[in-house]
Amino acid sequence: MLKRLFIIMLLISSIVYGDISLKKKIGQMLMVGFYGTSASKNSQICKDIENYNLGAVILFDYNPVDKSKPKNIYNKEQLKKLTKELQSCSSDGKLLIAVDQEGGRVQRLKSKYGFYGHFPKASNIAHMNQNKIKSTYLKMSRELKSVGINYDLAPVVDLDINKKNYVIHKLGRSFGRDPRVVAKYASIFIDAMHTNGIITALKHFPGHGSSMGDTHKGFVDVTNLWQKSELEPYRLLKDKADTVMVAHVFNRHLDSKYPASLSYNTITKILRKKLGFNGVVITDDLQMGAISKMYGMKRTLKLAINAGDDILLIGNQLDAKKIQSTKYLVDTIYALVKSGDIKKKSIDESYRHIKNLKNKL
Repeated sequence: MLKRLFIIMLLISSIVYGDISLKKKIGQMLMVGFYGTSASKNSQICKDIENYNLGAVILFDYNPVDKSKPKNIYNKEQLKKLTKELQSCSSDGKLLIAVDQEGGRVQRLKSKYGFYGHFPKASNIAHMNQNKIKSTYLKMSRELKSVGINYDLAPVVDLDINKKNYVIHKLGRSFGRDPRVVAKYASIFIDAMHTNGIITALKHFPGHGSSMGDTHKGFVDVTNLWQKSELEPYRLLKDKADTVMVAHVFNRHLDSKYPASLSYNTITKILRKKLGFNGVVITDDLQMGAISKMYGMKRTLKLAINAGDDILLIGNQLDAKKIQSTKYLVDTIYALVKSGDIKKKSIDESYRHIKNLKNKL
């Protein structure tokens, strides 16, 4: 009788702890945005990091809910304190704290907050000599490190092949149209970031430079504009890249049904198997119009994980009325695993990728 009772208790323990383990692995797959310029132990974000083993956060300066107040960033000391508080909430001190810091129009650490704020856009970088480029990006990486940022969602490796493209060409976010040149400058960027312990993200796979539309706003079809050369920077940098960010562009030639970020054909078959990338795959913000206007969040999460995405980015930035809680995201994915709609093996694989990434920190 005692032996049988002991076995039953072991089974119960296994189920309970197995469930906790699964939820903690799911938590590591999430990068969420939150509102607040501090993260005390009683704050919701700190509780989410502790309770759900949240793997990553993304910080913004602009507050879409109250434009008169900052969302996460308003000066150097405040940001340094915030990131320290966030890390103290994590169990391993390796919470990924991300910003978009490319240079040009896309830099969260602005001069009005006391930062340098004048890093040049990629199209200007391309006209500098190599030593100047290196010193520029080293300066950027030092500034990020000084305030506790350890993940820069950059560099952009989109090719500048469509002069009518607003989101890449007209904002000067591309290093050029030659994939080897783009890979060369992106490599300098990555090396500079690594010098100060900051990981990076190549974006936006499989190429956003040929597009006409903006995936922030809605569906963008690049079927008749996309070129195979847009894959080349990823092939050239596959062994150096920490992570690759996947765009929401739709390309019928790559997948007749789903946009890249939700496409098994694009992520697993092309990026993983054909190009040989073995690192972490992160989605672009899953609340962008290209996704949110076509899919509900539950279906989006299911498709993204089954496609091969490791980190799911939910910025809570683009629509103030649709804030997604960490609890909802973890519980939804957990239920999808339990129902068989997502294989546990997919969660385990992503967890392994993320763990390997964090070992670089």
